[in-house]
Amino acid sequence: MNKVFLNLGRQPLANSFLKDIKKKTIRNEFFYNLKICFNTKNYLVSIINPVNPKKQYTDKYAHRASESKTMRLAFKKISKKLLKRFRPKKIMEIGSNDGIFLKNFNKKSVIAVEPCKNLARITKKLFKTYDKFWNLKLSNRLIKEKKGEIDLIFSANTISHIPNLKETFTGIHNILSEEGVLVIEDPSLIKVFENNSYDQFYDEHVYVFSSISINNIVKKFGLRLFDVEHLTTHGGSNRYYICKEKGKYKKSSRLKKAMKKEISYKLHKIETYLKFSKRVNLSKKKLYDLLIRLKEKDKKIISYGATYKSTTVFNYCKLNSKIIDYVTDTTLNKQGKYTPGTHIKIISPEQGMNDSVDFAFLGAWNFKKEIFKKERRFLKKGGGFITHVPQVKIIKNK
Repeated sequence: MNKVFLNLGRQPLANSFLKDIKKKTIRNEFFYNLKICFNTKNYLVSIINPVNPKKQYTDKYAHRASESKTMRLAFKKISKKLLKRFRPKKIMEIGSNDGIFLKNFNKKSVIAVEPCKNLARITKKLFKTYDKFWNLKLSNRLIKEKKGEIDLIFSANTISHIPNLKETFTGIHNILSEEGVLVIEDPSLIKVFENNSYDQFYDEHVYVFSSISINNIVKKFGLRLFDVEHLTTHGGSNRYYICKEKGKYKKSSRLKKAMKKEISYKLHKIETYLKFSKRVNLSKKKLYDLLIRLKEKDKKIISYGATYKSTTVFNYCKLNSKIIDYVTDTTLNKQGKYTPGTHIKIISPEQGMNDSVDFAFLGAWNFKKEIFKKERRFLKKGGGFITHVPQVKIIKNK
């Protein structure tokens, strides 16, 4: 049974950056109600009414994973690790983006699945790419084309984006070799709670998984969770290792420990989620009040990172261009556009991080170390970063 525990209000698509703020453009902007629920039977956390993926993953999809140095290094590291541990002959990635992961393997041994056609056009130049949504139909097509019996299926920050888990995992079981492994990376629910990072909830994150929920879900489709790793990427993620029900891999001590921690944290109890909701409401009030106090002192506040997470924060906390002067972002196809719902101008960090700035809200808080290193001069000159994770505060040079 699904029980709603958090209402983040009327939200736009996190990826729908506006090219202008003319009346017609604003009038046509799509919004939905972002309500989060908890399933009391399988412990799954999800958006109660997911947005149609065809509205989200278009040929104008803005996120390019390879534009982040942190992500380039992370994918290079995991590709080496997976090659050494499982020695796969055939590899497939679901949600291959611009090929940041698959380019670390032999081009002849990989298959890319990427529904965003602008990204698929990039990888088609490198290796076999299907510009389709992952489902059972595509799985059957791959088998028919003799692309089946995949030894390693990898998917980072994609499985949690697909509303139909039955289609997803049935299709995976269908094409995975008998001793093959499915490896998925997605935001960690326990980290969301520990960080109070409610901005992990937005239209693309249909689900935020825990080890106990993944364990319950994959069982239904002839699969078995056997290992888990905790990652620092995206503010705290889990890497889940899954095989077929009768696969040779034994349940790891890491997985046992992780599940024990989640149970002790009471991630299987609705009361935990209701308490989290109260913390989120308090965070909203504290952040808004802090920003208003700074504006009353004529401080210039910008935001660092036009992230999908910041879309949730801006719209939930009612932060617009009267509070945030502009947003800086390194992604070229975001620059010159406006934030979804709140219509704040996006410019480059080179243009925006100047001496007139007093404070920068950490929209990309999960890349905090990378940002602080890059913006040492801003901090040395007395500038401050504002964060809401794990609590609302100003960060300055000590």
